[in-house]
Amino acid sequence: MQFTSYLENGKLTVALTGEIDHHTAKSCIQAISAKIEAYTPDTCVLDFQEVTFVDSSGIAVVINALRAMNRIEGVLVLSGLSVQPLKVFRASGIDKLVQIKEAVV
Repeated sequence: MQFTSYLENGKLTVALTGEIDHHTAKSCIQAISAKIEAYTPDTCVLDFQEVTFVDSSGIAVVINALRAMNRIEGVLVLSGLSVQPLKVFRASGIDKLVQIKEAVV
């Protein structure tokens, strides 16, 4: 799991790549949390455009990012989801807690 991030006008975008599974989730959670804590953005966008696979560990990544954003009264948005991650997040009910944009259905 690799990612790049940038802050622009109070919006932190974290572009994730590769697979999010039990091998990569912990480092992903820590890195995203560190970025949110450092920049305290109004909005954090997790860009899944380059993510090829998500399992239940990906749910933990999103929930932890949501908690971090809730602590600073910010908004979390998921974007660029392909069919497989979208199915995982919808099955978990994440789509009821987090805004999902640009989903490929």
